[in-house]
Amino acid sequence: MFDIAREEIEWGGRPLIIETGKVARQADGAVLVSYGETTVLATAVAERAPKPGLDFFPLTVNYQEKTYAAGKIPGGFFKREGRPSEKETLVSRLIDRPIRPLFHPAFKNETQVIATVVSHDMENDPDIVAMIATSAALTLSGIPFMGPIGAARVGYINGEYALNPMIDEMVESQLDLVVAGTGDAVMMVESEAKELSEDVMLGAVMFGHEQFQPVIDMIIRLAEKAAKEPRPIEEIDNSDLEAKVKAIAEADLRAAYAIADKGERQNKVAEAKDKVVAELVGEDDGPEVATKVSGAFKKLEKNIVRGSIIETGKRIDGRDLETVRPIVSETHILPRSHGSALFTRGETQALVVTTLGTGEDEQFIDALEGTYKENFLLHYNFPPYSVGETGRVGFTGRREVGHGKLAWRALRAVLPERDAFPYTIRIVSEITESNGSSSMATVCGASLSMMDAGVPLKRPVAGIAMGLIKEENGVAVLSDILGDEDHLGDMDFKVAGTSEGVTSLQMDIKITGITKEIMDTALSQAKGGRLHILNEMSKALTEARPELGAHAPRIEVIKIPQDKIREVIGTGGKVVREIVEKTGAKVDIGDDGTIKVASSSQEAIEAALAWIKGITAEPEVGMIYKGKVVKVVDFGAFVNFFGPRDGLVHISQLKQEKVGAVSDVLKEGDEVFVKLMGFDDRGKVRLSMKVVDQETGKLIEGMEDASDDGGERRGRGRRNKADAD
Repeated sequence: MFDIAREEIEWGGRPLIIETGKVARQADGAVLVSYGETTVLATAVAERAPKPGLDFFPLTVNYQEKTYAAGKIPGGFFKREGRPSEKETLVSRLIDRPIRPLFHPAFKNETQVIATVVSHDMENDPDIVAMIATSAALTLSGIPFMGPIGAARVGYINGEYALNPMIDEMVESQLDLVVAGTGDAVMMVESEAKELSEDVMLGAVMFGHEQFQPVIDMIIRLAEKAAKEPRPIEEIDNSDLEAKVKAIAEADLRAAYAIADKGERQNKVAEAKDKVVAELVGEDDGPEVATKVSGAFKKLEKNIVRGSIIETGKRIDGRDLETVRPIVSETHILPRSHGSALFTRGETQALVVTTLGTGEDEQFIDALEGTYKENFLLHYNFPPYSVGETGRVGFTGRREVGHGKLAWRALRAVLPERDAFPYTIRIVSEITESNGSSSMATVCGASLSMMDAGVPLKRPVAGIAMGLIKEENGVAVLSDILGDEDHLGDMDFKVAGTSEGVTSLQMDIKITGITKEIMDTALSQAKGGRLHILNEMSKALTEARPELGAHAPRIEVIKIPQDKIREVIGTGGKVVREIVEKTGAKVDIGDDGTIKVASSSQEAIEAALAWIKGITAEPEVGMIYKGKVVKVVDFGAFVNFFGPRDGLVHISQLKQEKVGAVSDVLKEGDEVFVKLMGFDDRGKVRLSMKVVDQETGKLIEGMEDASDDGGERRGRGRRNKADAD
């Protein structure tokens, strides 16, 4: 019934198995890939014919984690998986980026890849498994995919590279780098690092590329057994059309791309395109003709821009290859925010705002590996007005999630330790203008914004986007690329870091000829650009402000014995709620006895801390306390003197002279000063008023040891008799 093909290798100390022919047989390509006991099912399906009028490749990649893979039931009312999580979105992008450039350029059929995590062993991250599974499914499918690709995770532990570290090993790693590519070239890099050098980062990329070669070989062996016949591709010769478009528009396009201003340049390019369409697309022509004309126009654009850069060393806006656009950094521009910055680089601008919160504001992440709390949040918004367009607002797209996560990774290495700075940090980056690398502008603006809020970063972080033009007659590496240079170029290479090293690196390649030497040049050039940007940022701020923003909450931390936590919380949370309601401070109680008290008012914090200390601290013998009479009895009065603690002031300890009746001296509600004399043989508290000046609260001279043990013993005898009765 099943025609199963299977390949297995030992890879990074665990078995990697690829199997096809048993599951999802109606898909064009389907594989089950297992690494350890983590298993991913990947399928690839492409329509048989392209949709008319498409001038792009309609590829969709969906990565999905099923909770049953980890033996869990989803939370929520419906008890089933809902919209994609942040990780699912990020891994979908991670898979898409290295495979998209490898489809035949003439293939425009709608294509969908679905990678489903069906088993997770809590040791091996499914993202690498999903990338390998996707590569294998596409290679077997007959879809014109010029792969296969391999992928690997690289760690850096104790000064050595590690292949596919397990999840718990990543805690010790200074690097989390994912690299993917073909047998000949690297296609994609995504990483987070702890201020590592450019040489270490480049070495990690090359290490990963070398280590995934056996994976590519096993996919090829599987394809030799089970691959479907390649689909025929009809390549249409558009040389005549391209010549016509060139004759009509070349001069106009060259003039347009000599204009530095983005808006004016785009208007001139649009006019040139309208001219071409008017001459070459008739009223009776279908969408296919318009699509071909549009494609020929784009090709002419690409050739003009790329050729000019290679030949002249000058770019669209007149810069040379290494110059960074003018930078203006401003901080504290929003008076009510905790921290704010406006970072402008050329025609790219980010308004970045930092908000400080308490433990209550931490985000709960429900992952396959378990639920955990995150206290550093970064949200990136890309409104349509930033590029002079209209569009939908309010929907967070994959691009926004991905760009925000890149900035998040770049900044995490310089955050203060949680014990030293117990705040939840939320950053929001509003991209108000965009013409090249708004994610790197977010990194710069977020660094300034956090320092403006008083977050003690280890060092400021800056980011820069690099580009590449590679032609037969030359290679050009571009610093601080424009949007058009990104669109028409061969590489998008983003590097973020401090003056000490790299904290994040992301690379996407559109061609298959990137060498180690080119990457080395790009990293070296990026370092110079990054240091220049850091210097420009320093004109606004060089380090965190010494005080938190005026409107930021203050947090103070105390540690109490774990056996006292119940007393602070109270039955059903009654006590802690009362503290919050009456003082106005927020109180966050950790399982280890760490208590964080937060408020914008120092008085509220002090009141809450005093309350908590009153509950958890133990009274000290010999100390004087101010208390309140809570009950009057024949033999004395009970005084609440220390949090919830009450003690007895025996009638003999009320005054220095003899007292006939307690009610002659005290009534309930009176405030008095008492000295803690000690504890009786039953552990009961013994208090004295007569040794304390009730006006000043100070000990009366000569009364340090005054007591009336006989009177107390007689009183205790009456109490014992009452208890017996």
